[in-house]
Amino acid sequence: MDDADRALVERASAGERQALEDLVRRHQAWIYNIAIRMLAHPQDAEDATQEVLIKALTRLSSFEGRSTFRTWLYRIVVNHVLNMKRGRLEPETLTFGCYAHGLDNTPDLDPPDEASVPVDVRLVVDEARISCTAGMLLCLDRAQRLVYILGEILEVSDAVGAELLEISRDNFRQRLARARRDLHSFMNDKCGLVDPANPCRCEKKTRGFIQAGYVDPNKLLFARARITHVRAVVPQTDRALTALDAQCARVYR
Repeated sequence: MDDADRALVERASAGERQALEDLVRRHQAWIYNIAIRMLAHPQDAEDATQEVLIKALTRLSSFEGRSTFRTWLYRIVVNHVLNMKRGRLEPETLTFGCYAHGLDNTPDLDPPDEASVPVDVRLVVDEARISCTAGMLLCLDRAQRLVYILGEILEVSDAVGAELLEISRDNFRQRLARARRDLHSFMNDKCGLVDPANPCRCEKKTRGFIQAGYVDPNKLLFARARITHVRAVVPQTDRALTALDAQCARVYR
């Protein structure tokens, strides 16, 4: 990949449009995967991905080859997502305590009747599930969220994560451990996807989410095509995880 990227950069820098398009195709899915989880809104994520690509492509002449192109590009991604303006669903502050209170105050109801929604009820329940788990990620601050996305969801190594964030490998592992502890502790106590003993169920919360305006059956944010697009580029590995960490991380893959 590194040699292919370098060849494309050379051709793109010489003005070859096809090389630019090939660079975009090679890397845009990975950028989008980070952006969608940082912002929890597909349109915001698409805008952020476009902004990152424009930054990178207009700075190609500054790529000196001292690192791989991928590392150079992903550092631009990291800096952008840490400093971009808040997305429409990203609150200034959101704690796990506040999120738990909101879930507790959402009534448990039967799923919507098929005749009451314009799409398959299963899609609406999926929308509730994805929206809710995305909201849990927003309870982490941006720095924690990014470390969790890189290390736990996209499964980059501590060496790669440390290089992208320009911190030590020990520091990256410590930050990931804190983010994992905070998020997984909440999910283990609340989320029925992680522990079947927990009472919170996506299908039982769906109608309440609709009533509260969190989910709009007439305008699903996470349409099936987008869900497939995001999942398709997330690496699936057979590495051994502890039972809880595996369950929590799997929710986001």
